[in-house]
Amino acid sequence: MGETGSHKVVFLDRDGVINQDSPQYIKSWSEFEFLPGSIEALAALNRSGFEVIVITNQSAVNRGLISKALLEQMHDRLKAAVQSSGGRILDVFYCPHLPEEGCGCRKPKPGLIERACRKYGLNPETTTMVGDSAKDIKCARNAGCRRAALVRTGNGKAAHRELKAEGVPVDFVAEDLGDAAAWIIRCGTD
Repeated sequence: MGETGSHKVVFLDRDGVINQDSPQYIKSWSEFEFLPGSIEALAALNRSGFEVIVITNQSAVNRGLISKALLEQMHDRLKAAVQSSGGRILDVFYCPHLPEEGCGCRKPKPGLIERACRKYGLNPETTTMVGDSAKDIKCARNAGCRRAALVRTGNGKAAHRELKAEGVPVDFVAEDLGDAAAWIIRCGTD
């Protein structure tokens, strides 16, 4: 039923949702800055029975700005930081490709969510995606996620205008990840 064991699943974008985004890309742990309340939001989701999986485009890899090994070390540190605050990130799936490479895993394409669903035996129709860009919401729709929430942090304000103009539905517009987490917890599995 789209759950890992008895847990419900939330897909989260990384940059602009969990941490501060940067037009120069996040290339090292020293550039990684958690958004206020994001770690607490992750812990709240976990306490309410939700597993968290990060789904993120990381073209900095194929731009030659960061190695896959360094990116994966950064994700290990992200998971450790969240765990030390009482939360847990089950897994991180990332697309290293440039937009022009035309891969199937770069959001808004659904490849990363599909890969996570295969690995964990999930039904996307029972999952929620939280992001700060139009690509995140379109990815959720393309993958068949039950719900999609847009946070106003990161690129969220511009994304909301773009999604409205294109007629792409958003189930909830949140101020930040804490607000989105509270909404997800209220919705439960209904």
